[in-house]
Amino acid sequence: MKKLITGVMFSVAAMGICSTAAFAATNEAKAAYKSAEDNADNEYKVSKAKCDGLAGNAKDVCSEESKLARTRIKAEAKANYENTPKAYTTAMTDIADAEYAVAKEKCDDKAGNAKDVCIKEAKAIKETSIANAKAGKKVADARNDAAKTKNDADYSVAIEKCDGLAGPSKDACVASAKAQYGK
Repeated sequence: MKKLITGVMFSVAAMGICSTAAFAATNEAKAAYKSAEDNADNEYKVSKAKCDGLAGNAKDVCSEESKLARTRIKAEAKANYENTPKAYTTAMTDIADAEYAVAKEKCDDKAGNAKDVCIKEAKAIKETSIANAKAGKKVADARNDAAKTKNDADYSVAIEKCDGLAGPSKDACVASAKAQYGK
């Protein structure tokens, strides 16, 4: 009986330590994300101030490049913080939109057909980047689905192996399989 109580107390303590460690890791990730956002905003202000000395389209291009740099830092930080295929796709899409804005602004220096071609090229690059981001998400989703299917199949095999046992051995086998495959 003493061993059982000691085992239960040890398990409760271990769960407390694990949850505290997970909470600390979450706080560190959140702090890193917040720091990256603040850094992006500060760099944007400095970069934008440099643009104030320029005139005409050069000023507009400089301003869009400053926005691109801020967008890139913030999007990548958020994607790393959330760490999901959707977050990475969103980040890549936001960056592609900002890159398109820069490219389009650079096209304003041109005229006529050259400007039209420049804008179409910029749009084609944007659409390609977005398509690649979506394809990457589909690949990640497919990999996740495959890993889940494999895990479920392995768990099924482990449980089947336990069926040949009886009593406490079977209970221990089932508990081990559940722990190993996250069930």
